[in-house]
Amino acid sequence: MRRSGTIAAGVAGSFSTAVPGGAVQTIIATLRGNALSIALVLGSLLAGAIYTLATGEDANWDWQNYHEYNVWAVLHDRYAIDALPAGFQTWFNPAVYFPVYALRHMVPAPWGLVAIGAVHGLNLALIYLLSRVLLQNSATAAALAASILIAACGPMTLSEVGTSFSDILTALPIIAGLVLILSAHENERVRWLLAGLLLGAAVGLKLTNIVFALGAAAAVLLSARPLLATMCLALGGAAGALATGGAWSLMLWREMGNPVFPLFNGVFQSKELAPNNIMDLQFMPRGILDALAYPFYWAVGDNRSSEYPFRDARFAAVVVLLLAVGGARLARRLAVFSRRDVQFVAFFAVSYAAWLGLFSIQRYAIVLELLCGPLIVLLLSRLAGGVLEAALDNTRRIAANATVLSVALAIALWSQPGDWGRRPWSDPYRPNIPAQLDQPAVYFLLDKPVAWVAPLLPPRSRFYQLADIALPVMRDGTFDRRVRAGLDDPLPGGIWELHIRGKSFRESLLDRYGLVADDSKPCVEIEGVQPATALEVCPLTREK
Repeated sequence: MRRSGTIAAGVAGSFSTAVPGGAVQTIIATLRGNALSIALVLGSLLAGAIYTLATGEDANWDWQNYHEYNVWAVLHDRYAIDALPAGFQTWFNPAVYFPVYALRHMVPAPWGLVAIGAVHGLNLALIYLLSRVLLQNSATAAALAASILIAACGPMTLSEVGTSFSDILTALPIIAGLVLILSAHENERVRWLLAGLLLGAAVGLKLTNIVFALGAAAAVLLSARPLLATMCLALGGAAGALATGGAWSLMLWREMGNPVFPLFNGVFQSKELAPNNIMDLQFMPRGILDALAYPFYWAVGDNRSSEYPFRDARFAAVVVLLLAVGGARLARRLAVFSRRDVQFVAFFAVSYAAWLGLFSIQRYAIVLELLCGPLIVLLLSRLAGGVLEAALDNTRRIAANATVLSVALAIALWSQPGDWGRRPWSDPYRPNIPAQLDQPAVYFLLDKPVAWVAPLLPPRSRFYQLADIALPVMRDGTFDRRVRAGLDDPLPGGIWELHIRGKSFRESLLDRYGLVADDSKPCVEIEGVQPATALEVCPLTREK
């Protein structure tokens, strides 16, 4: 034992002699940092997985309408057979929905969606990284914990964990791109290029992410080398957008005459749609004062920017703190913000203003919801540093950390998540298809969302949507001719219409094609995705 101790001491002594003390400390610090990073990533994955397991199987409206159908349609060449089963959303880029589709179909429930929920949880690891970049020496354990807590309890964020929604998935490259922008130094061309690549990829996957590209442009314009940074960001952004959305846009241009069909058709004027721009204006503010009041509406549970109730005080807290920091700067004439702080605030403000002016749809602002965590902590930190002078003594430091944690806890406890619909894992969705529908048939869809049923019916069936208000079938257009050709080529299962049980049978939509209900045969039902719902499927016949 004594000899072993001597050998150990000798080895330690030799190591200390060979490696300078500073290098030893650096190695130890690196190992600790790597261990912490691994723990944060694993913790973020676990948080997303556990939340998905606790809340149930995703059954949201958009999955029922187009998330499922669009991927299936690409895989089975349905775009040349069907006519707009998901309405105008049929033509949205499906690339971002492939991971959820694959996990949902290839991995047994609940583990497929649990896996995607784990991926969604990685946003928390990125929020931690962003907070470290922003706070620098002010990044205490309390500040970092508060930032993560606020981000983790976002109402829209929680509502999308473990679902097919792409807002939370594309938040990953957007926040990663922002981290690269804020951590770049004067000549960091590679970081700016990579940031552009990530943000461009997010835009190519989902066009509504353009608001964050505008925010990123504002942030790099405030960098030490604005021209160089902007050029690199634009080059990377173009490459990223082309990589994820270029092929789809090219197909739309070739087939529809509009690279973003059906959007901006007032500009591109595809013949398959009236020459107007599809815009969902129901959530938009009614004036400037209304727009300014939105964060405070959300704080009291007014959900005018979302289809379903939620409550969230974080945006109101951001407004109040920005005013407080601005007031402190004017009163004390202190330079409260660093260049990096200004870039971050500019990214947030420009992205928010663009989001509010273009959409005002709450779930499209998930990136901003996540960023409220580090922004609130940053503002509290800068406010403490500015008002209490540069050096805080130990008592004040404890008080500041307690304040940050208290604010974070209050925001988290006050938040009420939205709910897009889920099923309990004890009753996963596995519908039985009635025997009457076991032959390939023609299906007229007279409601939305019903396109999710297409993959469940016999493969040679055809699906024609007639009920979409935004994208009606144009007379003598491609889809109108496709419907008529399908009727002239009957299938053994006959002709049926689908609508959601409890809604009226919109028989007038069938008049154009000379179809009426066939009262000699009964309707059948397919269990709906949401509990206690169903699709009603009724036979049709040619009008005599």
